[in-house]
Amino acid sequence: MRIAGFGFRRSATLASLTEALERLEACHGPADRLAAADSMRPTVQALGEARGLETLAVPDETLASAETLTHSPRSRRARGTGSVAEAVAILAAGPSGELLGPRRVSADRRATAAMAIAAMTTDTPAGDIA
Repeated sequence: MRIAGFGFRRSATLASLTEALERLEACHGPADRLAAADSMRPTVQALGEARGLETLAVPDETLASAETLTHSPRSRRARGTGSVAEAVAILAAGPSGELLGPRRVSADRRATAAMAIAAMTTDTPAGDIA
């Protein structure tokens, strides 16, 4: 299962997220689910509803625990992680999850998306991540 995680600025629009997702899917194939930090979920959920995809929520306080491929100083200061999109994707994918590559950035530089693959097991995430 492919899970697309998102990070974005407050000024990001649904179009920003859509473009980041399209860039990501061009590299890694279609997402099966979307994921966002709890505090960012409403915007990503709107994208999920438009695409018919479930949106998973990841607790904000867990972001710093994820190993990311990208190391943005701005993201580190704001959220305690090198990449919110990568952290969300890998955390939503669960303990056996694996990032498929670094995040992709929308042309307006307001949104990022990263893809992780989750093993299909009885532990595969559904709904909120605790």
